[in-house]
Amino acid sequence: MRAERSPEPRVLLINGTVGVGKTSVAESVGDLLTHAGIPNAVIDLDWLRQSWPTPSEDRFNFGMMLRNLRSIAGNYLAAGADRLVLAGVIENQEDRKLCGDAVGAELSVCRLRAELPVIHQRLTRRHDGEPEVLRWHLARAGELAGILERAAADDFTVDATTRPVGEVAAEVTAKAGWL
Repeated sequence: MRAERSPEPRVLLINGTVGVGKTSVAESVGDLLTHAGIPNAVIDLDWLRQSWPTPSEDRFNFGMMLRNLRSIAGNYLAAGADRLVLAGVIENQEDRKLCGDAVGAELSVCRLRAELPVIHQRLTRRHDGEPEVLRWHLARAGELAGILERAAADDFTVDATTRPVGEVAAEVTAKAGWL
């Protein structure tokens, strides 16, 4: 069943600290949209910034991500996607504006939250056998959670501490007004 086309594309960025489940929830949101017959694309912003070396003034290669997002989002929208689901981190209102400009559409932002001990458990599993990478992610999780809390660049939040990914995704799509 294919839903009626939306007059304007809609874009949702799932924001949050490392290990909170942004990518998993974004993929599940995409699955829900597909099941509802809504043309969509899911983009993990981390992959769009993966290059080396990064500019010294751009620690997380945000500029590269924006350039790639502009191209990729345009391709998906031109191919008929009505909804873009982005998984990534925006640390402030300026980053939010830049991401919205890159996709050429109004951006809604959902921040996933989870209790820090749960995030640490997830990161420990994810980076098993990578002690240096794990140390960095454990430190970054708390640091980034504080940055995001102070930035208040989100439209709404969803708790992702203990619920299954599908439940979290259903709440995200409901709060976004997408389903």
